[in-house]
Amino acid sequence: MTSIKLFDKLSVECSKITTKMYSTSFSLGILSLNKKFRKHIYNIYGFVRLADEIVDTMHSHDKKYLLNKFKDDYKYAIENKISLNPILNSFQITVNRFDIDVKLIEQFIVSMEMDLDTSIKYDRKKYEYYILGSAEVVGLMCLKVFVSGDQKKYDELKDYAKKLGSAFQKINFLRDMGSDFNKLGRTYFPGIDFDKFNDKLKSQIEKDINLDFVKGYEGIKKLPKQVRGGVLLAYTYYIKLFEKIKNQSAKKIQSNRIRVSNFKKLLLLIECRIRNNFDLL
Repeated sequence: MTSIKLFDKLSVECSKITTKMYSTSFSLGILSLNKKFRKHIYNIYGFVRLADEIVDTMHSHDKKYLLNKFKDDYKYAIENKISLNPILNSFQITVNRFDIDVKLIEQFIVSMEMDLDTSIKYDRKKYEYYILGSAEVVGLMCLKVFVSGDQKKYDELKDYAKKLGSAFQKINFLRDMGSDFNKLGRTYFPGIDFDKFNDKLKSQIEKDINLDFVKGYEGIKKLPKQVRGGVLLAYTYYIKLFEKIKNQSAKKIQSNRIRVSNFKKLLLLIECRIRNNFDLL
């Protein structure tokens, strides 16, 4: 193995380790993909996670500077097909291999920049714009891998992928509502005062999420079987999380982070593999 190939292998391993450390559910979903796709989804997740950590956890540092440096570094990595940052190096491998549109990456960074500004008041337009960058475009990056770069198939499925990403993000907003507000000073839902959030408002958000889920599920059924199982698992996990959130009061989710146990996630993994293998969708 040449030295650059060894470094590339190390880079992918760094993104894989990052995924496993930060997300049990995402890691299990990747294991349900055909092996040839796994490393590329690790690479995308590693990139997204690194940016997210800058804006969410690095409070004792100049986060704006770090994010701007991150932007410069990923652009250099993609253009020159190399980075000494292993996670960015693994990401550029996937971006260049599947010709992922850099506009998707730029849109993602815009949403990360929005997270740095806690003074933003989210109306419907800003809310949808943030979700586009923070979730929908990430789904589109993954979709480009799932269809092996086939632009025609990508165009056929992209609207479904965006709806699924949107549903996932809105559930994250509900799940993390308390910590987002109390620790980070953020409230994403448009026109909603955290202190006046109630069951009626929660129900309206849940109806919106249901609409996204219906559209997103239609897209899952159209995915190639070798990747469908992983996306089905992510969908099923979020459905279970959504059901738990719906069974809690508005005040409860403001004070407690609802989660699905790791044991339940393993059961869902088995269930989804069976459903996918036998086309039980």
